[in-house]
Amino acid sequence: MRGVMRIAVVPALIVLASGCATKDWVKDLVGKREAEIDQRVGAQGQKVSQVESRVGEVGEHATQARSRADAAYSRADEVSDRLSRLWSSRHKRSIVETIHVQFAFDRWDLTDAAQTALLDIVKELRQNPNLSVDLEGFTDSTGPHPYNIGLSQRRVESVRRYLIEQGADMPRVHSIGLGPLAGGKAPDELAKQRRVTVRLMLAAD
Repeated sequence: MRGVMRIAVVPALIVLASGCATKDWVKDLVGKREAEIDQRVGAQGQKVSQVESRVGEVGEHATQARSRADAAYSRADEVSDRLSRLWSSRHKRSIVETIHVQFAFDRWDLTDAAQTALLDIVKELRQNPNLSVDLEGFTDSTGPHPYNIGLSQRRVESVRRYLIEQGADMPRVHSIGLGPLAGGKAPDELAKQRRVTVRLMLAAD
């Protein structure tokens, strides 16, 4: 009888021992799994932090870009307002003097007589800050129209450059080349068409 009991007790002890070993193994396995999960969660947390940081940087750049855009719009509005004021006041000037600078056929260099007349204009500009100059360049009708447009621009530019070189303020000199001037075909009439019209203008108070 005692032999039978010993035989029965031994398997029970083995089962209990194996059960304890299994619990320990499960605990180790669960511990390792938990450590791995914690590491993964920590890595994901770092990634989330990096993404949030990048989102913050993008938001800051967007704010700066909007600020620059707002500043540019503000400057554009100021320029538009200034141009509108200038355009609305374009008729608030009176002509003080008008001279015609004549040119030889297909030429745009200034003669001595033209330079002398323009020096008087510069003198007037220096003495009165309310004065400005309007320059309009013309040619006769000889030759192709596109060429005459360019020639009139070269003529008006030579007058403008001379005025500025002699001391006229650049913002007070306004110039445009208008190409061929309508008129007669006689030689003396064609000669009168080859000119730059110089108007000395006085701004209204």
